[in-house]
This record gives sequence, C-alpha cells and structure tokens, in this order.
Amino acid sequence: MTDAKSAQTLRIGLIGYSFMGSIHAAAWQSAPKFFDLAARPEIVAVSGRDGTRAGEFATRFGIGRVETDWRRLVEADDVDVIDICVPGDLHAPIAIAALEAGKHVLCEKPLANTPEEAAAMVAAARAAADRGVKSMVGYSYRGTPAIAYARRLVEDGRLGQIRHIRARYLQDWIADPDFPLVWRLQRERAGSGALGDIGAHLVDMAAFVTGQHLAEVSALTETFVKQRPLPEASGGLAATAGAGSGEVTVDDAALFTGRTDGGALASFEATRFAAGRKNAIQFEVNGSAGSVYFDFENLNELWFHDHTLPAAEAGFRRIHVTEPDHPYVDAWWPPGHGLGYDHAFVHQAVGFARAIAGGPAAAPSFGDGDYVQRVLAAVEASAADDSRLTPVPAAGA
Repeated sequence: MTDAKSAQTLRIGLIGYSFMGSIHAAAWQSAPKFFDLAARPEIVAVSGRDGTRAGEFATRFGIGRVETDWRRLVEADDVDVIDICVPGDLHAPIAIAALEAGKHVLCEKPLANTPEEAAAMVAAARAAADRGVKSMVGYSYRGTPAIAYARRLVEDGRLGQIRHIRARYLQDWIADPDFPLVWRLQRERAGSGALGDIGAHLVDMAAFVTGQHLAEVSALTETFVKQRPLPEASGGLAATAGAGSGEVTVDDAALFTGRTDGGALASFEATRFAAGRKNAIQFEVNGSAGSVYFDFENLNELWFHDHTLPAAEAGFRRIHVTEPDHPYVDAWWPPGHGLGYDHAFVHQAVGFARAIAGGPAAAPSFGDGDYVQRVLAAVEASAADDSRLTPVPAAGA
C-alpha cells in the first residue's frame, strides 16, 4: 500500500556503486531539479557486496542506508523502484525477484546474459504490468537529443524509404595486453564482450531511430588477447594486474551485417581495440529522400542531408541540437550551450519516473531489451559457424 510519503516521493533502491551506479545516482538526483515530476525521486538505499565501498558511495551521494545483500532492497517496504547497475549475470535474478515483489525495475543493458534469461525477464515484466508495475531497460543513448531528433526526422518522413544503416562503436580501453582480467572479460559475468557491452547499444539505436528491426545477420567476432593477468582486486575497470593469468572468454571485437524487416541493409562494428578511440559512436542512416549522421564525439550535432533539394544547393548541413524545440533541451540551458553524456541518463530517469506516474509507457521496454538479446545471440551463432565464410581463392587458382 502506498503511504503519504511515497505519494510525493519515488523511493529508489540502487543496486551497484561503480561507474553505472554513480551516473544513475547523479541522474536521479538531477532529474527533479530540471524537470517537472509527479513524484520526486529519492535514493533511499544502495546495495553492494563490498560494504566499505558501498558506504563511501552512500556518503558521496547522501544516501542514508547501505546493504550488502540486494534482497534486502527487494524486500524493503520503503523502496518503490529497484535500479540494477551490476554485472549481467545478476540482472535476471534481481529483476524477476523485484518485479514479483511489486517493485518497478530499471535494469542496465544488455537486459540479460542469454536469450533464455531475457525471455524470463519479459514474462515477469508482463505479469507485473497487470498489477501496475513498470519496467525499463537502460539503453541511455536514446536520451541523447541528437539521436532522439534523428528519430523524429525519420518519423516525419524526411529520409523517405530507409535503405542503409551504418553504425560503429569504437573504444580502446583493453588494447594493452597487460590490462587485467576484469569481469567484463568473463562470459559467466558479462555474457559477451564488445558485442554485448557496446554493440548492444548500436542494435538498439538502429531500431530506435529507424523503427526497423534486424531479421537476419552474418557475423565475425575475434578475441585478440586470449590470456590476461589476474586482477589484484575486483574493483571494476580500475583493477590492477596481480600474479598469474586467466583466460578471456568473450569477444574483443564484433563485425556484422544484416537485413532489416523493412528491407534496409545494415552494418555494425563494435571493438574495444581501436587504438586512440575512447567512446566513438558513429551512426548514419541513408534513405531515398535524405540522410542523417551522428558522431558522439560531437554529441550536440546532427548532420542532415535533404536529398529532395536541387543538387546545386544540396549537401549535409549541421544541425546544432540545442534549441528548445529539440527533444529534452527546453529543460536545460540557452541555445548553443550543449549537453553531455550524463544528461542522457537524466532523461532516462525522467522517462521512467513519468511512466510510473501514469505518463507515456516506459521505453525501451524489457521487450526491446529482449529483441537486442536475440540479435546478439544470432550474431554469436553466425560467428561460430565457419561454414558461412567463403575462402578467397589463391592466386592462379
């Protein structure tokens, strides 16, 4: 039963305190300062397996309670929302338990480590929805104004029939072979490597912007460094190398092509070995009437080509996505004062809070997350099937 306090406050139980936990906490705390919300989000507790580190996190963000067992938050009467920011192997058990307990759930991406886990999460979300319980998966780049505006241009027909989708996500944080074997490099914790960690964002982004979904794929994956030093401590990405080594059980890079249900051809590349690239996301859509291009290194810009104009005056032009008419921007700064990476998470929090209050449906849904999971599984299956590769004939053959 909702009491007087919870009618005015959306009480958040945050599970996880590392990189994603920090940015989710900052987003929940910023959201009501810039957007009108029916209930003010308040992080009432944080859970993490290391009580000392969780306590330091709680102090930094002004959170009153610390737990070392996530079940305490799921069972708590003073928690309305469970926000999951832990490795993928814990997504399904936490989300399903929380939904069954009547808690709204925001779960970081990718939704799960396997299609079977994702399907179970979707079933739990649908059952909970019948009781008014909301769920959402955290594909945060949907909240980037330029990406949301690209979607609007497609919806308005400005690109015509979609023919090509081209997407790359490039990082280099594990290019050094001496970087330690952190959890993101272990299949039992992360599910997959670059494919699920960053390639999943591309799959969701393509569906979000174009409204089309991949129907078939052909893929290659590679693990360039197969053994890495064991970390001295499991402190997220900051872990340092210790004694001994262990096997890398995920991909370092994934490259795949596909055809959408709308007939467009699509290509995707995800790697954590692109030396010099820190968080480079490049996304382009070509249609019969125009094109859009986005580069995260210039995240307040969207390049648009109107192919219906005479050739003498046509060409790509920069749209500086900082005007009040652009998605989300009217809540922030004057035109020309750009937003950053963190703002997308604020917009994610706002969307979920409004969905809980009876506004537009939470998106992306667990069903959207399940779609991405099925694509990832198809990519891995394709990459594992060497018979799909056609050898190049030798010279003179």
